[in-house]
Amino acid sequence: MSSTVLFDTPGPRARLRNNALTLLAVIALAALAYFVYVKFDQKGQWQGKIWKPFTEATTWTEFIIPGLLGTLKAAGLGAVCALAFGAVFGLARLSDHRWIRIPAGTVVETFRAIPLLLLIFFLAYLAPSVLGSGDYTLAALVAGLTLYNGSVLAEVVRAGVLAVPKGQSEAAYAIGLRKGGVMRLVLLPQAVTAMMPAIVSQLVVLLKDTALGYIIAYVDLLNYGFKIIPAVFFGSLVPAAIVIGVIYIGLNMALSALATWLEKRSRRSRKTAAGPIAPPGAVGVGAGAGLPEQSTM
Repeated sequence: MSSTVLFDTPGPRARLRNNALTLLAVIALAALAYFVYVKFDQKGQWQGKIWKPFTEATTWTEFIIPGLLGTLKAAGLGAVCALAFGAVFGLARLSDHRWIRIPAGTVVETFRAIPLLLLIFFLAYLAPSVLGSGDYTLAALVAGLTLYNGSVLAEVVRAGVLAVPKGQSEAAYAIGLRKGGVMRLVLLPQAVTAMMPAIVSQLVVLLKDTALGYIIAYVDLLNYGFKIIPAVFFGSLVPAAIVIGVIYIGLNMALSALATWLEKRSRRSRKTAAGPIAPPGAVGVGAGAGLPEQSTM
């Protein structure tokens, strides 16, 4: 029976208890699903006539696909801008100059503290006052996503760089590299691999946060699903919510799968993946594991 500091392999009684609790949880979830099914059936939500619009091609080409494109457009612009914002301000917080580090930290902490919905509201109603009349819903949504998620990503970048062992930068300085070269050639390539899961998790959050554009009437997937489709096809609110929810789940799963592939690819690359560092006193470990090779002479 193997065990670690954080986990002990369960014995027969523990396995029996875990199996019993799992069975009870499955029964409870099945009962809840049946309860929801019965209540929906009583309200006629499973009738074919209210689901029929989603079997027609025009519903997808005129409503769902345009809404999906609007969501992807806002998410794509927001992701690119947030990554750029996070990279710039994350590295700025690591600067040796106080006149760069302190203002960058103030900006990051300020926009991390403001609720995203409030930020989007503020930008949506401020833009017409400053720039004149027009449709600024997309700009307000992207700007809000950039400022909030970019501030979170800035902390991810800062933490990722600081997580690289200090000896890496010291060795780079010892061979004559300047700080820019140390950051670009040594620290960032190793930090990217460590940051990848956190970055992708935040991008998934950003994708879901695009639904907040519904509040300022941005035409996206949620707006079509909860406002336009039920207005055109009366009584189809619940089916539309289910279909839109499934699409959002598919988008997030696709993004997570892409992140997993990128992480595996980056770990296979010699340029971005640092080799494991062996503990002091390890026997039979070569230079590739972080220790100098021992001379055989």
